[in-house]
Amino acid sequence: MFDDFMINTWIAATLVAGVAGVVGFFVVIRGASFAAHALPLSAFPGAAAANLLGIDPLVGLLAFSGFGVVGISQLGRRGRRDVATALSLVMLLGLGALFLSWTTEYFQAVYALLFGETLGVSAADLGPVAALSVVSIAVIVALFRPLLLSSVSPELGATIGVSANVMEVLFLAVVAIATAMALPVVGALLVFSLMVGPASAARTLTDRPLAAMLLSAAIAIVTVWASIMLSFASDWPIGFFVGGLSALTYVIGRIWAWARIHGVSQIPTVKVAGRGATSSESRRPP
Repeated sequence: MFDDFMINTWIAATLVAGVAGVVGFFVVIRGASFAAHALPLSAFPGAAAANLLGIDPLVGLLAFSGFGVVGISQLGRRGRRDVATALSLVMLLGLGALFLSWTTEYFQAVYALLFGETLGVSAADLGPVAALSVVSIAVIVALFRPLLLSSVSPELGATIGVSANVMEVLFLAVVAIATAMALPVVGALLVFSLMVGPASAARTLTDRPLAAMLLSAAIAIVTVWASIMLSFASDWPIGFFVGGLSALTYVIGRIWAWARIHGVSQIPTVKVAGRGATSSESRRPP
């Protein structure tokens, strides 16, 4: 499990999961889960186009992620965001189907881009993944306060000069970068799992934004680590464990939140009568 050929896997998976957890926090609080699902799938045809042109697949991933950002942001200004997201996804997937029909040498790589190739990460792949990780985290740190404000209260943000439209484009750009770096490692379908599952669980465990974002990243990293170990031990696909554990963390978070709320609400109230007034206080039963 910790042989030399696995070291690259551990490093790349940790970087991808950490970025997905951080970006996923804003995906959840902005209600942008559909966009987080659509952008990885819309970037996937970019690798097919890059294969046809004989260039680095990462270039195609970044380019088509950019097309997805432009489509969602521009169409979303003139209508509902979910419709704009769906239209952008359908258009780019249609192009991907066209590109795939022009080649017969790409089908194995298609599977890898959909479900990831975690165990096939080379040393050459680590450089771009690390660079894009730094860019994604740097942008999130720089925009943390205005992005959080525009996510929670766009009207309040507008009163102090925070443009909701600008924040939307910048946020989608970060999601696109995270998607491009993660696609060759965990695949288009699993990026969505890492962005939504851990972040949703973290939101049920704490109401503090910074703590929730860091907790989301931690849960995503632990999820990927556990998935690699379970896949290595069972010879089952990593994708199964990533998706299953991401969902499990959310279920655990919901159970914890339910237990916390009901535990507090069921505390008995004891009436304390004083001179000339009546007050009440709550205490836990011994």
